[in-house]
Amino acid sequence: MMKFVLMLFMMMPLVFLNEFWLVQFMWMLITFFFMLSFSFNYMYMYISYFMGLDLISYLMILLSFWVCSLMILASQKILYTNFWSRFFMFMIVCLMLSLLLAFSSLNLFMFYIFFEVSLLPTLMLIVGWGYQPERLQAGIYMLFYTVLGSLPMMIVIFYYYSLNNSLDFNFLSVELNEGVFYLCMNMVFFIKIPLFFVHLWLPKAHVEAPVSGSMILAGVLLKLGGYGLMRIMVIFLSLGVSMNYFFISLSMVGGVIVSLICLRQSDIKSLIAYSSVAHMGLAVSGILTLSYWGMSGALMMMIAHGLCSSGLFCLANLSYERVGSRSLYLNKGMINIIPSLSLWWFLLSSSNMAAPPSLNLMGEIMLINSLLSYDILNMVILMLLSFFGAVYSLYLYSFSQHGKVYTGLYAFSSGYYREYLLMMLHWLPLNILILKGELMCICL
Repeated sequence: MMKFVLMLFMMMPLVFLNEFWLVQFMWMLITFFFMLSFSFNYMYMYISYFMGLDLISYLMILLSFWVCSLMILASQKILYTNFWSRFFMFMIVCLMLSLLLAFSSLNLFMFYIFFEVSLLPTLMLIVGWGYQPERLQAGIYMLFYTVLGSLPMMIVIFYYYSLNNSLDFNFLSVELNEGVFYLCMNMVFFIKIPLFFVHLWLPKAHVEAPVSGSMILAGVLLKLGGYGLMRIMVIFLSLGVSMNYFFISLSMVGGVIVSLICLRQSDIKSLIAYSSVAHMGLAVSGILTLSYWGMSGALMMMIAHGLCSSGLFCLANLSYERVGSRSLYLNKGMINIIPSLSLWWFLLSSSNMAAPPSLNLMGEIMLINSLLSYDILNMVILMLLSFFGAVYSLYLYSFSQHGKVYTGLYAFSSGYYREYLLMMLHWLPLNILILKGELMCICL
C-alpha cells in the first residue's frame, strides 16, 4: 500500500508545473497500476504499516482515484483562467491522499483521523473555487455538522479502547450495548451519508461548490459514511437488532420526502443533490439490515451512485458554463441546440432511475430484497421510492431538454472532445460493471 502513497507524494512536484495534461496522465497511470492489484475477495491484502486492502476498501479507493482524475478533466476552466490552478491541483492530490489513507486504514482511530482530514481539502475547494458568496456559509455548515458529530465518536473510540485493548478492525470483539454509544459512534456516519434530518448541509454544499467539489462530494465523500458504518456495525450486532429498525424507517421515509422535494426544485444542481440523499438513504437502510444482501447491495449502490451522480453534476456544470445559470427555467430546449449532450443527459438520467443495464439497477434489486426480507411492510415505501426516483429523473431530463429555448441565449459551442470523453468515462464503467457484478459482492 505504501507504494501508492509514495506515488501520490511524487505527484506533488508535478502539480507546480501547471501542466494539467501531465498530472492527468500520471493520475490515470496510477489508477491503472491500482487496478492491476485487484482484490477479488474479502481477505486483506497488501498489508503494510497500519494499511491494508480488502474488497470494500479496494473498490472505494479505486472509485476515489477514478473520480479525482475526472475532476481534473472537468475543471479545465480553472486552467484556462489560471485561477490558482496549481493550488487547486495540490488540493486534489491532498484530498486523494487523505481518502487513500482513510479507506486503507486497518485501525479505527487512524480511520477517524483521515476521515476528518478529508474535510479540510473539501472545505478549501468549496470556499476557494465556489461560485456564489454563500459558499462560506455552505462550508461552515459542512464543517460544523461533521465536527459536531465526530467529537462524541472520538470519546467513544477512547472508551472502547479501554474495554477492548485494540482498535484494529479485525479485533473489534467487545460489543457495546448502550444506545448512547450507538448514537455517538454512528451519528457522524449518518451525517456524512447523509441521513434524513441531518442532510441539510449537503444540498447547500453541492449548490455552492465548483464542479470538482460536487463530483468528489457525491462520488466519494458520502461513501465514507457508508464505509464507516460497514466497519463499525460489528460492535453493535446485538443492539442493532432493536436500534436499526428506527433508522431504517427514518431513512426510507426521508427518501420519499426528499424525492418529493426534488420535484419542486428549479436549480439543476440542487435537484441532483437531493436525489443523492434519497439514493444513499436506501444504501444506509441496506447496511442497517445487517444482512449479506444488504451489505453487498449497499456497496454496489455506493459505487453506482458515485459514478452516476458525479456524471450528472458534470452535465449540470456544462449547462452552467454555456447558459450562465443552473435554473431549469433558463436551461430549456437544449435538445434543439446541443442534441449530442442531450443523449448524455438521457443516458445518465436513465441510470439515475436504475434502468437496465446500469449498476444502479443491480444495487437496487439487492437492497430491495434485503429490505423486504427484513420487514415486508417496507414494500410500500420501496414502491414509492422507485416510482419517485423515475419521476424526478424524468422531470430533470424533460424540463432541461424540451420546451422553448430561452431567448436571452446568443451563441455557444455545442461541446468539446474533452466533455464527451468526461461523460463516456462516467457512463461506461457504470453500465459495463453490471456484467461482472459478482466482483462487487462481498464474497464469503
